[in-house]
Amino acid sequence: MLNLSKPDSLYNEGMKILIYSEKTAVEKDIGWTRGGFNIGYYQNGIRKEGQKRYKSYYTHTFTYEFDNDNDTVFFAYSYPYTFTDLLGDLNKVSNDPIKSQFVTRKTLCDTLAGNKCEVLTITSR
Repeated sequence: MLNLSKPDSLYNEGMKILIYSEKTAVEKDIGWTRGGFNIGYYQNGIRKEGQKRYKSYYTHTFTYEFDNDNDTVFFAYSYPYTFTDLLGDLNKVSNDPIKSQFVTRKTLCDTLAGNKCEVLTITSR
């Protein structure tokens, strides 16, 4: 992965990449896991344009050995948080008898994809 901007990363401290295998998810009921080896995060010498001082981009590298033939495998820098996850969390807050006393949930607008863009107001009653 190229064009990262952070000068340091937890990958330099031993953190591993997130991996999701469709076959493993079906066969073993395992979702996102950390894995890979030969993990690196370093300055790559590609210079950022328009900067007053010299600034560089960073590269994240890793090696992964595939466990299954004809599998679809996804890699992620951090745990994915989907729109479905967001709606589930908002519904939990709205349906909680204690938390819902302090939260008002309203639709601000619709996104270009037709999803509701909601606003939460958190306040005392």
